[in-house]
Amino acid sequence: MEQTTLKELSIRKERSIDWKRKYLFALKFGVPIFILIIWEVLSQLGMVKARILPAPSRVLDTLWSLLVSGEMFNHIFISLLRILQGFLIGASLGIIMGIATGLFKPIDAATTFIIGLLRPIPNLAWIPILILWFGIGETSKIIVIAIASFWPVLLNVIDAIKRTDIKLLEVANVLEKNQKTLIFQVILPSSLPSIFVGLRSGMDFAWRSVVGAELIAASAGIGYFMSYSREISQTDSMLASVVCIAVIGFTIDFCLKKLQAKIIKWDPNYFK
Repeated sequence: MEQTTLKELSIRKERSIDWKRKYLFALKFGVPIFILIIWEVLSQLGMVKARILPAPSRVLDTLWSLLVSGEMFNHIFISLLRILQGFLIGASLGIIMGIATGLFKPIDAATTFIIGLLRPIPNLAWIPILILWFGIGETSKIIVIAIASFWPVLLNVIDAIKRTDIKLLEVANVLEKNQKTLIFQVILPSSLPSIFVGLRSGMDFAWRSVVGAELIAASAGIGYFMSYSREISQTDSMLASVVCIAVIGFTIDFCLKKLQAKIIKWDPNYFK
């Protein structure tokens, strides 16, 4: 009797968990679909002006036409190349400086005031200065993206290193581990979850800055295409480029999450 009761409770628990998963899955996709349906209906009824906010069906038709013609792929490729270069520079510098600042107190003391002054400056505020220093070529655009991705990576790395579990450090000291072993086998591995958060945030900020970066006398790129569509009042093309930025950004973040899950699967605090 007791075994049957336990079995029934287990089945009920599994059903409850299964129902919750289905409910959350429905919310994840149901809410965006519901918003798109309402948007489409309001557009078809003329309650939303097409010149200001075209219907989702029109935006998708425009996006499909741009993809089929190859025009959008050309802009996407150029933007991806710029973002990849800028992100690699910004993230690499953020990791290197973050590790140095987090590990060594003299460097932390020397950079704290500078970081506090420079970090609040908006990325777009650097554009006039970068044009003056580097001209209107690719270098200025890449540096804008690098600056955008640098700060979240730097701050997350510094915070991760400073928050290393004191118990791990105490165990390493008891085992008389040298400085090199302490850094590469204790501090950095325990900091990986936060470092990945910084990398994902850095990529997010890199995508956000693509429009500003490509405003610097660009003749191609998804940010340029968006700006050009606005100038000629093609709202559907402008929104199509926004959709592209969103989808590509989501895809890159998804890939980073998968990589993060594979590398730090040992972390009990990480939920896939």
